[in-house]
Amino acid sequence: MANSPAAPIMLELVDESGTTIGTAEKLSAHMPPGRLHRAFSVFLFDDTGRLLLQQRALEKYHSPGVWSNTCCGHPYPGEPPFAAAARRVGEELGVSPFSMREAGTVRYNHPDPVSGLVEQEFNHLFAGLVRDELRPDPEEIAETVFATPEELEKRHAQDTFSAWFMTVLDAARPAIRAVTGDSAGW
Repeated sequence: MANSPAAPIMLELVDESGTTIGTAEKLSAHMPPGRLHRAFSVFLFDDTGRLLLQQRALEKYHSPGVWSNTCCGHPYPGEPPFAAAARRVGEELGVSPFSMREAGTVRYNHPDPVSGLVEQEFNHLFAGLVRDELRPDPEEIAETVFATPEELEKRHAQDTFSAWFMTVLDAARPAIRAVTGDSAGW
């Protein structure tokens, strides 16, 4: 019996206020000029206030090998963004986020200079803690590192980061300060 092809991954298309207006297949939503769709970005910290960064797996079709926030992705149609973020943290990192909270939303349009794909996203932001030992999925993540703000600044100057990284980090900073107690200087 032959394997059936995998079902296409569908995303929620949204309007400028984040209201769902339809669905689209994942790759087609990212083709230029991009279609505005729902996404999420997660920022998890250890108990000392260091941010967990991930280097995306080299085999990924979109933004391979670049550094980015702890986890990002897209809710399935009808899936609440918070549930999608927690699900994806488990799938990618093999842990459950601790004390994760909403950190706002941000809308952006970032073309990926390498792949030519476009991140046209209405992004739900989340911040929390991670306390369990990481078990990264090698098909998703090449490497992980915890970084202080100073270490992140040095790494950002020397390594390639995702096109969306600074946009989502800056938008999430008020909630990040609440999670870390601002003792880490975020």
